[in-house]
Amino acid sequence: MNALTQIWSSGDGVSRAVALLLLAMSVSAWVMILWKGWVLARVRRDLARVVPAFWAAPDLRAGRERLASLDRERVLLPMLEAALLPASDGTLDAGSDAESRLTRRLRDALHAALAQLQLGQVLLASVGSTAPFVGLFGTVWGIYHALVGISASGSVSLDKVTGPVGEALIMTAAGLAVAIPAVLAYNLFGKWVGRCEAELEGWAHDLREMALQRARRES
Repeated sequence: MNALTQIWSSGDGVSRAVALLLLAMSVSAWVMILWKGWVLARVRRDLARVVPAFWAAPDLRAGRERLASLDRERVLLPMLEAALLPASDGTLDAGSDAESRLTRRLRDALHAALAQLQLGQVLLASVGSTAPFVGLFGTVWGIYHALVGISASGSVSLDKVTGPVGEALIMTAAGLAVAIPAVLAYNLFGKWVGRCEAELEGWAHDLREMALQRARRES
């Protein structure tokens, strides 16, 4: 803590701005990691139990009620509602083929669910890719600032060089400390989202078949 305080007090405006930027990136990345990890964990658990519970329901109404009560992040229920939504009279949607209309609605609902699951991935990727360079810039600027100060003092010794340069190198370490958790979380969450996407695509396919069979029985 004393070293950080010394770096802050001896740094100029640019060094402090870089430090504050790294702090903001770290805080935003960790908030996103904790929140997104919690959301994706809930979605994965819900997908494992909600879909079997829906198909085990005695009828469509009971299945929808189970879905509404168990789908906590609302990634499955909108797709069911899209499959059961009747066409509005006097619209292009009503004039299109029933299978094409159903496919379009399920596709839009699937895209909305995936966009919900992928929220925050861009932030994590941005932090993971830019934080090392921000830290490196802070190091380069800190070394430059230290050398200018040493030059102005008129006396150069190893002790006077290694201290400021070592303090400047902490910026690079800080940049890596910010980037590594963001990159690891991005890769892990991408894997989780990919698994959820496969299950949601299967859910959309099954809903399409169910809705088409239901329409054939009613016609």
